[in-house]
Amino acid sequence: MTDSKYFTTTKKGEIFELKAELNSDKKEKKKEAVKKVIASMTVGKDVSALFPDVVNCMQTDNLELKKLVYLYLMNYAKSQPDMAIMAVNTFVKDCEDPNPLIRALAVRTMGCIRVDKITEYLCEPLRKCLKDEDPYVRKTAAVCVAKLHDINAQLVEDQGFLDTLKDLISDSNPMVVANAVAALSEIAESHPNSNLLDLNPQTINKLLTALNECTEWGQIFILDCLANYTPRDDRESQSICERVTPRLSHANSAVVLSAVKVLMKFMEMLPKDLDYYGTLLKKLSPPLVTLLSAEPELQYVALRNINLIVQKRPEILKHEMKVFFVKYNDPIYVKLEKLDIMIRLASQANIAQVLAELKEYATEVDVDFVRKAVRAIGRCAIKVEQSAERCVSTLLDLIQTKVNYVVQEAIVVIKDIFRKYPNKYESVIATLCENLDSLDEPEARAAMIWIVGEYAERIDNADELLESFLEGFHDESTQVQLQLLTAIVKLFLKKPTETQELVQQVLSLATQDSDNPDLRDRGYIYWRLLSTDPVAAKEVVLAEKPLISEETDLIEPTLLEELICHIGTLASVYHKPPSAFVEGSRGVQHKRLPARAGSGESAEIPDIGQSGPSEAPSAVIPSQGDLLGDLLNLDLAPPTATVPSVQPSMQMGAMDLLGGGLDSLMGDESDTLGDIGGSPSMGPGLGAATAAMPTALGGAPAVGGGLGDLFDLGGGVGMPTGSYVAPKIMLLPAMKAKGLEISGTFARRSGVIQMDLSLTNKAMSVMTDFAIQFNRNSFGLAPAGPLQVLTPLSPNQTIDISLPLSTSGPVMKMEPLNNLQVAVKNNIDVFYFSCQYPLSLLFVEDGKMDRQVFLATWKDIPNENETQFQIRDIHLNSDVASNKLQGSNIFTIAKRTVDGQDMLYQSVKLTNGIWVLAEMCVQTGNPNYTLSIKCRASEVSQFVYQCYELVLKN
Repeated sequence: MTDSKYFTTTKKGEIFELKAELNSDKKEKKKEAVKKVIASMTVGKDVSALFPDVVNCMQTDNLELKKLVYLYLMNYAKSQPDMAIMAVNTFVKDCEDPNPLIRALAVRTMGCIRVDKITEYLCEPLRKCLKDEDPYVRKTAAVCVAKLHDINAQLVEDQGFLDTLKDLISDSNPMVVANAVAALSEIAESHPNSNLLDLNPQTINKLLTALNECTEWGQIFILDCLANYTPRDDRESQSICERVTPRLSHANSAVVLSAVKVLMKFMEMLPKDLDYYGTLLKKLSPPLVTLLSAEPELQYVALRNINLIVQKRPEILKHEMKVFFVKYNDPIYVKLEKLDIMIRLASQANIAQVLAELKEYATEVDVDFVRKAVRAIGRCAIKVEQSAERCVSTLLDLIQTKVNYVVQEAIVVIKDIFRKYPNKYESVIATLCENLDSLDEPEARAAMIWIVGEYAERIDNADELLESFLEGFHDESTQVQLQLLTAIVKLFLKKPTETQELVQQVLSLATQDSDNPDLRDRGYIYWRLLSTDPVAAKEVVLAEKPLISEETDLIEPTLLEELICHIGTLASVYHKPPSAFVEGSRGVQHKRLPARAGSGESAEIPDIGQSGPSEAPSAVIPSQGDLLGDLLNLDLAPPTATVPSVQPSMQMGAMDLLGGGLDSLMGDESDTLGDIGGSPSMGPGLGAATAAMPTALGGAPAVGGGLGDLFDLGGGVGMPTGSYVAPKIMLLPAMKAKGLEISGTFARRSGVIQMDLSLTNKAMSVMTDFAIQFNRNSFGLAPAGPLQVLTPLSPNQTIDISLPLSTSGPVMKMEPLNNLQVAVKNNIDVFYFSCQYPLSLLFVEDGKMDRQVFLATWKDIPNENETQFQIRDIHLNSDVASNKLQGSNIFTIAKRTVDGQDMLYQSVKLTNGIWVLAEMCVQTGNPNYTLSIKCRASEVSQFVYQCYELVLKN
């Protein structure tokens, strides 16, 4: 007989009848009644009134009945805490029952009853169960500790349960070990700094022994725990890999992915020339391929993880291209993911095979899939140069099909091919122009307009083509309007006599008839450029464009490292770190891969990037993305004052700055150095790659004087150095902001970054409702609180405000690096301005590096990352200079004197963890100092030099 009868509706007085049945003397009737109560509870009926009657049924030897009562208790204990205490005695008694199943059931239920009043009664039974003779009870009790910690962490610590839990890692039963690891991992996640899982080689050995014998979920807990361990050397790393490798052949895909995660992490420490390294690469391939024969949902999860693995180590799957070919019955989400991986694995060896597949996909019926296939052909052309010609001819064949969406996607990718291979495939432009009328998607229209503008001199009727787009200018999307504006300006600069009327028409439409600030700003810039200095305009607008990179959609290296450490979790499916989607109070730890063996890194210097083409160190700052839609989209970097350029090849005299004498620096008894602070933990930025260094750090001067007038964005802001704070400069003149004038400067006071502003009302009306917002910037500067203008700002009144800033805002690389775009709002309008902050704002107070770490790091940073500068007209001795610099958190690590020259070795740490190392050479009687700066992110060096100059000269 089934249990469905318990869910059927009953007569009047249901609760009364159940009450009578629950108090019956007959055991069977009692059990039937409890089943009816659980059934009612399951469908959402309130049966809490029966609490005392159900609790009375706990006194039974029948395991089934006991389970049902415990289920009821877990559900209603929170709403009836006083009643729940009635059950405590039974729990305590059940924890001493001769049947281990009942003991475990009691302790499991007690852990699930989240009532503070009960937790103190739970301690004694739990202590007994943690040391129970039966492993089933011990493993249940281990999980109960984690539940109890969630309710009352202090109680768990006071009662010593955490130490007992640590002891269970040495238990003889593998399932107890697995549950103890799971419980400790859970607790450690909510207390990231507690160091509960103190992993050492002995503990790791016990976990690896238990790994072979526990259930699949136990194996996952242990593997995840192993992934958090950093081996001492490559031998230990290899030993762990050898013992984890058999898990790759497990039937459960979660175990396989957890094993892959451990191996991917520990491979980082293995030297690449090791035979075992190659063997491991071969062993990783078959299990990943096997995952693709599972059902579609599992395939998708596997593919998302494979996508990360391929970006980190493409060699693992380079011979497995065929398994990623799309099957006709694959769901669309699997197809798109496979397509992505195919492009990542495309190489000269397999490109013919890949192109044949992609051409076939482009004739499918699924529109989204076809679009992605056409884009994939373009990406292959950009990635594998030898295939570019075949790709272009394939795209032309697809254009001839005249299928609208295929044609549009093909035009978008051909634009990118032109960017990658200039002056090579422009012969196809005529074919593209034939399809102009069929384009209706903004991206395709914008791409076609770009092609016409860029190659206007090769297209006879370019002006007519662009004029046809101009007819419906206001109906176009912003993307198309901006592209059209630029294309017509390019056309005018190439054919000025024929297109003067056209360019005036588009500038008028963009500046006078448009309410889009991005379009207006770009229009005004072009207008001012063309009217003041057409020659300069030609240099700016028709400047040679940089070639586009091979893979534009690669995940940023530091993020990729973190995601590799989260393989087999949601983070690897979303391709986002846990901190991006996990909410709540739990501290999310950022994980990183260990440093490779033999790369010159020691335990004291973690997180130094690796060398070699396939392990290029990560960029410190994400590259500048598409700003359309941002609050502050100026589309062009604002003009600022130039800084005199410094020749990197400057002669430094007879002595190499950090060559011969560096090793003796650390052992020199004559060092005039006091206490050297402990080794600071060097942040992730130290391993950061160098991006292209800005050529004109302060920006170029206004072309012909026009551009500067337009924005009034004069030079940068002065540096605060110790007590020195630069005087305020004009940031926003009243004429640009309807009477609101803003001047300001920046300062760092007691570790807090502040923006000091003076707001003046030069209008005739009162100003209220002030607010401020920053655009994304290189170091994540953002207001740490609102703009505190507490009273209305009357006409001719000035108020001074100090706005605290944080460095936790969104990050995006700016040009120049220290550029800050600001929006200020009041009751009248929103106003925008741009300014430059001194980099010394970001020099943190714990930037004093340990001597040994300094030496190792200096040697590890490549010589090409060293930049040398001259600081002129400084009439200070080395001690005074050192003290002055320390006021701005530029710390002297050591000092020595060689041939009458004082050599100061200094370190600086930025808020995002970038370390800057410097050597300053001061010669008595010579007012010119020589400064040598080394940093992995070499684009920072010029700005650090500017800080030195400002601090020493003020």
